[in-house]
Amino acid sequence: MRVVSFHYVLKNKSGELLDSSSGGEPMTYLEGSGQIIPGLESQLKSCASGDKKKVEVKAKDAYGEKDSELAFDVPRTQFPPNEDIQVGMQFKIGGPGSDQEASPVFTVVKTSATHVSVDGNHPLAGQDLFFDVEIVEIRAATPEELSHGHAHGRGGHHHH
Repeated sequence: MRVVSFHYVLKNKSGELLDSSSGGEPMTYLEGSGQIIPGLESQLKSCASGDKKKVEVKAKDAYGEKDSELAFDVPRTQFPPNEDIQVGMQFKIGGPGSDQEASPVFTVVKTSATHVSVDGNHPLAGQDLFFDVEIVEIRAATPEELSHGHAHGRGGHHHH
């Protein structure tokens, strides 16, 4: 397996800039570890250091299609009574004994006097994504990276 470092510019279908590594550290991942979206990883498998590539990733191979069951209204009475609920706030659902780690992050998308509308879809779910990628470095994964399941060092995971 390889460790791949790359710079990227991410845009949506209308050309709006969504994210970029420009001016920062490159993104670094261990192939096959699920650290980047599958549609992008599959397109980078054939790349070499120094390659520049435009990659289109369909929604199903990125953050998936929108799941309508993850968007719903919650009665305001389910929230703490003095809490000022604002659009954009995020939280996980679950109580004692629940597996909050497995719960999606819900974002408040609308509020009213009686209800709070929440959405547990990833913000980029349902969107085709367009990447401009430049491969900075490709190297063999170390035995330690393979056993830990992620890249170490510059741009990767650091142990302290």
